[in-house]
Amino acid sequence: MVDASPITAVLGPTNTGKTHRAIERMLAHDSGIIGLPLRLLAREVYDRVTTRVGEARVALVTGEEKRVPRRPDYWVCTVEAMPIDLEVDFLAIDEIQLAAHDQRGHVFTERLLLSRGRRETWFLGADTMRPLMAELVPTAKLVQHPRLSRLASAGAGKLSRLPPRSAVVAFSTPQVYEIAERLRAQRGGAAVVLGALSPRTRNAQVALFQSGEVDYLVATDAIGMGLNLDVRHVAFAALRKFDGRAVRDLDPAELAQIAGRAGRHLADGTFGTVAPLSLPDGVAAAIEAHRFPPVRRLLWRNSELDWSSIDALLASLRERPRSRSLKLVDDAEDTAALMRLAEDPEVRARARGREAVALLWEVCRIPDFRKLLFESHVALLAEIYGQLSGPGAALDTDWMAARVAEIDDVGGDIDTLITRIASIRTWTYISNHGRWVRDAAAWQDRTRAIEDRLSDALHERLVQRFVERGGGGARASSGARAVARGGQRRAEAEPEPVAPGHPFARIAALRALLAPGPAAPAPEDDRARWVEAIVGAPHERFSVDAAGRIAHGERPLGQLARGPTLLLPDVRLAELEDLGAGARSRVLRRLVAFARDLVEELLAPLRAPEVRALPGAARGIVYQLEQGLGTAAARDAEEQIAELAPEDRALLKAHGIEVGERVLYVQPLLRRGALERRLSLCAAWFGRGRVPACPAPGAVSVPVARGVDPKAYAAIGYPVFGTRALRADVAERVHRALASGEPAARLSSWMGCPAREAPRVAASLLG
Repeated sequence: MVDASPITAVLGPTNTGKTHRAIERMLAHDSGIIGLPLRLLAREVYDRVTTRVGEARVALVTGEEKRVPRRPDYWVCTVEAMPIDLEVDFLAIDEIQLAAHDQRGHVFTERLLLSRGRRETWFLGADTMRPLMAELVPTAKLVQHPRLSRLASAGAGKLSRLPPRSAVVAFSTPQVYEIAERLRAQRGGAAVVLGALSPRTRNAQVALFQSGEVDYLVATDAIGMGLNLDVRHVAFAALRKFDGRAVRDLDPAELAQIAGRAGRHLADGTFGTVAPLSLPDGVAAAIEAHRFPPVRRLLWRNSELDWSSIDALLASLRERPRSRSLKLVDDAEDTAALMRLAEDPEVRARARGREAVALLWEVCRIPDFRKLLFESHVALLAEIYGQLSGPGAALDTDWMAARVAEIDDVGGDIDTLITRIASIRTWTYISNHGRWVRDAAAWQDRTRAIEDRLSDALHERLVQRFVERGGGGARASSGARAVARGGQRRAEAEPEPVAPGHPFARIAALRALLAPGPAAPAPEDDRARWVEAIVGAPHERFSVDAAGRIAHGERPLGQLARGPTLLLPDVRLAELEDLGAGARSRVLRRLVAFARDLVEELLAPLRAPEVRALPGAARGIVYQLEQGLGTAAARDAEEQIAELAPEDRALLKAHGIEVGERVLYVQPLLRRGALERRLSLCAAWFGRGRVPACPAPGAVSVPVARGVDPKAYAAIGYPVFGTRALRADVAERVHRALASGEPAARLSSWMGCPAREAPRVAASLLG
């Protein structure tokens, strides 16, 4: 692809605000896409973006999750799941140094070389990419920002003396468990973050840490890729890891990526090791100074594949790069699967022709989430390909149901649940290929529900095992003890979690949905499910009344509050003291996104693509209508109206936008439902005492009340004229009649006012 648009490479250490700047830049454009290295990080960025613009304008696409609204402007994706044929104004790829990763690097390299935004492209990553960036993308402008906070070495320290808000990092699951057990005994407990956790479990564990219910986090390098945590100190309990092929030492740049999680934004952070382990000579100084050897070569794979036959496809995958700075990926998982399947005579017999070979390659790209025996993964791929390439061209529903049912079991220990979560991820990935399964949406809901149940059970097991249970231990926050005691009581009463379909499960679900008052249900597991139900609820599950009160079903959750502008209200939560700070922040994020969607839905006639594409004068009129929630005075737009072309006026009218002589208004926004939403936004902006009461159904005017801001009347579609606030369409109709010579006294019924008031209203309309 020709580098026609500006390209910026934002390179530097952690905590320099790279991702934040990219998000802000994307939102400055009409459309954009950002590719991220982890689905957990993609979800975090999705939450941030939807808080700004609402969920109706943002798509989330990962291998296992697709939340694509009807007409998204912005796309938040994992790098592998980015729709490469999508044209957007702005494109960004985060953690671009992963182009050197043995397994995933070729995907990042392909994006680096070929993916561009129409107007602007950003690549974000470590400064170690600077030389190769200059060589491979010579038109890129290289930008560096200083770290926002200081990162300093604290040396080695005993586990029992780690400061609060510490993250201990290990590189094997058994070591993570062992350290978490020790922290429970010595310091009251710890949250656990592993790469194998689902986003739901990870969020629940992080919420324990973020809210202060536990002061320690034990994690693998899963925390190293941009996840924002309130960590003040990072302690390495190991410096070697198994990378999928061999156990090796982490290089200084990798250690710095993880150590950089300490100290976010302007808060300084420290890093060190758990004694007796110590960092090699010079590594601590390199991390403090952010100086590391540059990346020498990137992984690469041919993107122009030959689908004419299996052998041709394999040959095109083996094609070598022309640049010496690129290295052919030689052990990619999908290529290895294709080579195995190519040895199967039945597969070869089916894979004849371009479409059949392309389908085989698509099947080979199903990730091996389970990471058990590769032969088992290949056997599953062979079965899937056999069904998809057969007469039905879709997976057998009964076969798939049986495989999924085997996984739907919340019993077992931590490792068993992690294995089941990995297994269900495979079927979630498959169900997101709509052509592969019948009734794809139903399968997506089913697999997601199973993952949610497994995730909730896993979170409960982690709390039971790694958070202090009541009396023993040196130190635990009251919140952690409460959670742990609740977990212990459940463990004693019910050795295994209640299975789906059991009567007790229904009772628990009903209690979560019907518990009176604004607070979430008290038991920890019900509370977690309640929060997840709120966070995952679609827009239509929420409601807002004319006073700005937000509810989920019958349960009040929050209140619209004054924000930066009338169109950007803030939200105040209702009393939800039973929730920790992390859970409250997630609920608040969802309600703010609902508020953004509320505005987007209300102003949809003004934001249709055809309207947004209008020339300058018409756009000026649309802007004024947006700022007035659908109403504006014609005298404030005289210049734009004078320049309005007949065809633009016709297009505006086709979308319900009326350009009158006295009032500009949007006809659909005068309907009852829109009126109540406009009132809710006005209540937040002007304050309850300065907004009018909701006009009665069918009311064409209301008397002007003392103390109510006239702008509030206009913002609900009833601009003030004299002693009355007239509905905008009625005001325009009466104005035309008056201008044609109709006496005011005869128009009082049109105005919906007593005859004695009609002259004052008429005089104001003609003034």
